[in-house]
Amino acid sequence: MKGLGYGIKRSSVSRHWKAATAKQLQQLLQRPVPKELLVLMIDSKFFAGECVVAAVGIDLEGCKHVLGLWHGATENSTVVKSLLEDLVSRGLDSERKMLIVIDGANALRKAVKMIFGEQALVQRCRLHKMRNVLDHLPKELQPQARWCLQRAWAQKDPKVAEKELSKVARWLEEPWPMAAASLNEGLEETLTVQRLKLQRELVRVLSNTNVIENCFSQVSYRTRRVKQWQSPQMILRWAATTLLWAEKQTNQRLRPPPRSGKELACVGHRHNLKSRIAVNENHLNFQLSPGHPRLHMNPESKATGNTEH
Repeated sequence: MKGLGYGIKRSSVSRHWKAATAKQLQQLLQRPVPKELLVLMIDSKFFAGECVVAAVGIDLEGCKHVLGLWHGATENSTVVKSLLEDLVSRGLDSERKMLIVIDGANALRKAVKMIFGEQALVQRCRLHKMRNVLDHLPKELQPQARWCLQRAWAQKDPKVAEKELSKVARWLEEPWPMAAASLNEGLEETLTVQRLKLQRELVRVLSNTNVIENCFSQVSYRTRRVKQWQSPQMILRWAATTLLWAEKQTNQRLRPPPRSGKELACVGHRHNLKSRIAVNENHLNFQLSPGHPRLHMNPESKATGNTEH
């Protein structure tokens, strides 16, 4: 058999790649979960009909961490529950309040409730919710419905936003009842970030699962030449390797060039402000403050004794 060049055979390259990706998968599935996570995002992607569910965490400094992968035929509650149980066994604190962003699937919501209970502050992905609603509507009505939903979610006051969304649901109920039902399902959980009184930029970032979907887009791009997935194990190996690469690249971009003098980015995006997050017994309070070295507990909250950290 002729080599690919420099005397290297295809079979040798394949064996080395398989061994390297297997090591990356093992590394991902065994490494401890960071203790200072405040946000957990869960989403899934299909490869050749096989479902891979992934979890990404965001820590106090705004860095993203790929926490784990789980394989299943579908995105069902058993698969997601198994993933979350694995994360708990590796250090994820299920007793602490945490903002959990999910794509809105009932299976995901059920699994989150089983593991986290009332400690979960669930944010349904608005982009998934919008797609689900628009898919029930004719094309000529979709632009108007999209504008109404975006206008409602743009409201700073969560009570006003909820009223606006309810109006949209009533508008759709008679001619398009399934679209209205899709909007009403979990409607209040699309407004969690507003109830937490987040800054507008954090609302934009944490109201959807784009953070994890961007990681998955890297997987799609780097596996685009794969014509045949031989097994679920191959899918997990490739996904783990690419996700770890995307994690490293993203967190490197959080650091500006030394000569720029700009502040670190918040949750993966460049700003001239740093973030500070305080966690108390009622909610997560995300605040942007200039010149702050890292995310940390609000000293005033600490003094009251009403903190969970």
